Amino acid sequence: MEITHVPLLDLKAQNGPLKAAVLNRIEQVYDSGQFIMGEWLEQFEKEVAAYLEVKHAIGVSSGTDALLLSLMALGVGAGDAVITSTFSFFATAGVISRLGARPYFADIDPETYNINARSAEAAIHRAQSDGARPKALIPVHLFGQSADMDKLMEIAASYGLAVVEDAAQAIGAQYPIDGCVKNVGTIGLCGCYSFFPSKNLGCLGDGGLTVTNDDNFAERLRLLRTHGAKAKYYHSDIGGNFRMDALQAAVLSEKLPHLDNWHKQRRRNAERYRRMLAATDLVSTGKVTPPAEKYPALPRGHIYNQFVLRVKERDSLRQFLNSRKIGNEIYYPLPFHMQQCFRNLGYREGDFPVAEAAAREVLAVPIYAELTEEQQQYVIDAIAAFYAGRN
Repeated sequence: MEITHVPLLDLKAQNGPLKAAVLNRIEQVYDSGQFIMGEWLEQFEKEVAAYLEVKHAIGVSSGTDALLLSLMALGVGAGDAVITSTFSFFATAGVISRLGARPYFADIDPETYNINARSAEAAIHRAQSDGARPKALIPVHLFGQSADMDKLMEIAASYGLAVVEDAAQAIGAQYPIDGCVKNVGTIGLCGCYSFFPSKNLGCLGDGGLTVTNDDNFAERLRLLRTHGAKAKYYHSDIGGNFRMDALQAAVLSEKLPHLDNWHKQRRRNAERYRRMLAATDLVSTGKVTPPAEKYPALPRGHIYNQFVLRVKERDSLRQFLNSRKIGNEIYYPLPFHMQQCFRNLGYREGDFPVAEAAAREVLAVPIYAELTEEQQQYVIDAIAAFYAGRN
């Protein structure tokens, strides 16, 4: 069959084969009459904790709320500084400001797009010189690949910072540290995940997760998840409504056993793209740079929530791909330090040149598990045709 279009993401291709099983779970939740938290959430929390090899998994209402809840449990507030990357989805920085704390941004690695450890340490020094209290470090495992956690954990320990991992795009991704292989999100004090439908493990709406190996911190997360009340109507703390719906928990329980296979298919697709690109002159001439994979020997060193190319003439290429009905997206067009809402922080264009360059050049193309080889070839042929026409 002739390929005429390729969507950026095809959820119907993933959800179709699971429809009967998922609807059966939904029917069970419906018949139970228990729609908020409860046994369905407890079951999923046990299953995902076992998958991630972590003691505690706390299901919450979204990936954003997982980050917000974690910072609240740390007591982050006015006068505190939280260090994070300038290049991520807005929630990473937004939750810091929502609590009255100040985000201090760092530049990124040019290959992985993850936070640069040296720049993160410079941000700590800047916070100290401003008289702020550096309290936490949020490394973002962007696009499905781990940040340099060994270096970041060392820096955090040196300055007494809690490490809150933003693993929203990286559930199941692995990192070699301390002589073993760990799942990202389980290395720092806690890790935060998103189950937004576009993620490798997505639910049927919003959902999130915070994990930790610290018993006391887990207890505090659970307390603040339900308005700071251990017993109904008796509030020891001011928390929030961060509860996960039973429906989403049941759906995630049904999908979780498929996750490793979806990871494998995405990694297979990433390798196909590399082979197809190598058969052209796009990489050798510097027109297109495929994403780096720092830990190819690990089964899940990179889980490819996105497949992000670095390209020349990005905006024109994007228009060309749109004309060929090829889904694509820019992750992310404007770093945090250049966003209007953070102008009061005193950053300027040029402060983080690596992130700014990435924002001008990155372009994600389809990588979902069910993508066919013919669809991928259509994507690469279109990119090659664009640059051929520019000669």
